[in-house]
Amino acid sequence: MARPIRKLPLVQQTDYIDTYTPSLLCDIPRKEGREKLSIDSENLPFHGVDIWNAYEISWLDSRGKPVVAVAEIQIPCSSPLIVESKSLKLYLNSYNQTRFNSKQEVLRTLESDLSILVRAPVLVKVRSESQFGHEAAGELPGTCIDNIDIDVDCYEVQPTFLTLDENPVKSAESLYSHLLKSNCPVTNQPDWASVVVQYAGPKIDRAGLLKYIISYRSHSEFHEQCIERMFMDIMAHCKPEHLTVYARYVRRGGIDINPFRSNYEEPMANIRLFRQ
Repeated sequence: MARPIRKLPLVQQTDYIDTYTPSLLCDIPRKEGREKLSIDSENLPFHGVDIWNAYEISWLDSRGKPVVAVAEIQIPCSSPLIVESKSLKLYLNSYNQTRFNSKQEVLRTLESDLSILVRAPVLVKVRSESQFGHEAAGELPGTCIDNIDIDVDCYEVQPTFLTLDENPVKSAESLYSHLLKSNCPVTNQPDWASVVVQYAGPKIDRAGLLKYIISYRSHSEFHEQCIERMFMDIMAHCKPEHLTVYARYVRRGGIDINPFRSNYEEPMANIRLFRQ
């Protein structure tokens, strides 16, 4: 059974344990957030993945020498549970003074512990400092809509901003914005993100889409729930035939979370943006 929010590590003062302790991991059920959006967890209207990048992972090799790395963790959106972010940080910290014989042993341990926690197969990649150092910041696909000239006075989610263009011809396009901000429902800390909306169907009004994205600014919800809400609202109000919503959140506590939801395409690349 998942813990009540008031008992999650995010709201607790915690000791930092530096030897391997998988019991530090804590889960959060997806079901409650999805029920608010009338999403049937047994028959999801989308597929996708949550891509977590952990930039602060280190362990000791078999001779006691520290190893530093970056871990990419892919959790399928079909999993009934997600990882509470601070618990993941505490869990990764528990590797700091733990000896492993190889990077593969670290990878297998991460995959096993996280798969058990979320009750679904979790894919993990562990990249060394030298491998990660060659990766440059990238860009989201499509057209940025942030320079559209609009007046804004609504900072609570407002789906009615989502309308079709005055000439709603069939269109297939990718639009993105760097102006997404929401708040953590546990700590109320700001969560900053870039988001791409890729669709095929009647042409969506770009100004309305931008105002809708900005309307999340005072909204409190977990990253994954925000993107699923966005997916459901766009489907309901604009009725595209195909839709993808993909957000790249700025890291907090050495971890960034990047939810991808689509009804037609495979997950986009785990491309690091300029704020990540």
